[in-house]
Amino acid sequence: MAYGDNVDPKNRVVAIVLVGLFTALLGYGLVNGLNISIVKKIAEKLDVVDVEEPPPPEEPPPPPPPDNKLPPPPPVVTPPSVFPPPNTSNQVQSVPTPPPAPPIMTPIAAPPAPPPTPDMSAPGKPRGNPGNWASPDDYPARALREERQGTTGFRVSYDASGKPTGCDVTSSSGHADLDDLTCKLMMRRARFTPAKDRAGHPAGSSYSSRVKWQIPK
Repeated sequence: MAYGDNVDPKNRVVAIVLVGLFTALLGYGLVNGLNISIVKKIAEKLDVVDVEEPPPPEEPPPPPPPDNKLPPPPPVVTPPSVFPPPNTSNQVQSVPTPPPAPPIMTPIAAPPAPPPTPDMSAPGKPRGNPGNWASPDDYPARALREERQGTTGFRVSYDASGKPTGCDVTSSSGHADLDDLTCKLMMRRARFTPAKDRAGHPAGSSYSSRVKWQIPK
């Protein structure tokens, strides 16, 4: 039961009226400067009822459980599954193989060059006096009668033994019989010391010269 249900309604109205009267007198006294003792005397005459609040009722104990019903069993807590750490002792870790180092190229010294072979080459040369290979006694009779004269240039080729192998007219005398006679005489009479190659071996070559055909006086 609440505290308000135990108080008489008449006393409640009287208390409210007295409190309102006391509040009005107190305000009036403060405004008009009344003696505080008058306020105290009026306050002592007020019939104030002190109401004690009853203690709260005690809660009834819980009813006992029925005989045929047992208390629920305590909850079963399952421990979390603990897996052993992986065994890394048997695992093979692949290690990248570094690329092979490039082979070291050791420069090989070139063998020393052989000493240069001495040059033993030499030009060929005529044997004897080339002026005797053609003489005025070889003058053709018809050319002598006709008094034909001229100079024939020639080139004689020879082999490694120095013997002529060919003759060419390089410049004509103006007379075919004189030019033909010149090469015939060279092939018959000319002889040469053969030329030599770089190693000193005999080698063929050529010889060039001129024959002047002139009627003797």
